[in-house]
Amino acid sequence: MEYVWISFAAAAAVGIPALGTAWAQSRIGPAMAAALAEKPELSATAVLMIAIPETMVVLGFVIGIVIMLRPGG
Repeated sequence: MEYVWISFAAAAAVGIPALGTAWAQSRIGPAMAAALAEKPELSATAVLMIAIPETMVVLGFVIGIVIMLRPGG
């Protein structure tokens, strides 16, 4: 039974940040598209603004791996 909760915690460590990232990118994407239409020189900023929320998912994945690989799990 303990393995079920450990697996659930690892899945939540990846899933919850993924939902947050999806929400953030749904707001950033249209805003950056509008900004790029007016100022094309903001393309580097646009790439960074889209990439930064992705780090939450990567960190959640690392935490999920750590949870699954802990001793006794």
